[in-house]
This record gives sequence, C-alpha cells and structure tokens, in this order.
Amino acid sequence: MTLTKRQKEILDYLRSYAARHGYAPTLAEVGGRFHLSSLATVHKHLKNLETKGFIRRERNRSRSVEVLNSRGRGSGLTDLPFLGTVAAGAPIEAVETNDSLGVPKELVRNKKTFVLKVKGDSMIDEQIRDGDLILVESRSVAENGQTVVALVDGEATVKKFYREGQGQVALRPANVKLKPLVISASRVEVRGVVVAVIRKY
Repeated sequence: MTLTKRQKEILDYLRSYAARHGYAPTLAEVGGRFHLSSLATVHKHLKNLETKGFIRRERNRSRSVEVLNSRGRGSGLTDLPFLGTVAAGAPIEAVETNDSLGVPKELVRNKKTFVLKVKGDSMIDEQIRDGDLILVESRSVAENGQTVVALVDGEATVKKFYREGQGQVALRPANVKLKPLVISASRVEVRGVVVAVIRKY
C-alpha cells in the first residue's frame, strides 16, 4: 500500500532509530522529531502505518512499535517492560515506570525479563556504564559472582552478589575505587540477574 510523504518520513525515522538504538522511540520522541505537538496526531500516523501493514504495535506501551519487512515479518525485536532506573553506585530509591522497550530477540532467553537504565559508574569494569540499559532476568536468588539487581532496605542497586559467612551478603562493585557493601542477608532482596547490556553511542 502507498504511503503519504509524512508517513514515509515517520517510517524511515522508526527504522533508523531502531537500527541505532536497538529499541523503538516513544510517541513523544516521534512527535518531537516531526514537530507534532499533539500525541494524538502521532498516534494517528502510527495507526495508519499499522493499518497499511508497515508496523505492529502493542497497546498501552509507548515503545512498542515494531517495523515490519515487506513480508509482514517483524524486525527481530521483542517488547520488554522498562521499569526505570537502577544505581550503579550507592543504592537509590526504586522508581518504577509503566513503559516498555523493543530489544533484539536474541538477547532474551526468558519471558520474565525486564529493562533498567543504569545510573553511576560502580560497574564500569564489567562494562556497565552510566546511561546503559541492562536486561535483567527476574529471579529471587542468585549464585556467587553473578551481577544482580537487588533492593537494599528497599533501595535499588546493581552489583556483583556474594554470600558471606554468618548470614551476610556482599554486594561488590566492579570499580577498584569503590568498596563492597557487606550487610545482613535479611536486608537484601534479589530482584534479578543481569544478562545483557545495551549501550547508545
């Protein structure tokens, strides 16, 4: 089916954005790129692209656009919950969002996987840097040496996990300038294990 000039521009933008970042833009980002002040207008353009078979979307998720090829197949992305920011440094308050990201399917091994944005540099020796996105498999237990997302007294952090003697846990940074956090296991709640990192250049 044919596209209008604006629909073609938006489709090209969706393709290039996904190729650069590994996930789709939000409705607000699409609107900002094309100076569309109304999200309803953005939604209308995307609805038309979907009706014509160029994209696929999941309702009520802002980053759920998947560009389809000429045979109606997906771009190799799968939609995961984007749950906000996690600290690679001192634990910070866990702030959860109701958003999502399309990420390469080959990075996802478990359906119970979510995405977090990293803040801080305590894990740089593990190649997890400030601003990176991490894919986390949801688990309540972890093995020694695994990189985990954990809540410490309700605050979120990403660290390497080790069990210590006498009911203690060590959350170790991957940065020689920083010291590990050794605390009672009762204060730590493992939320998941990091399985992949996505970085924007």
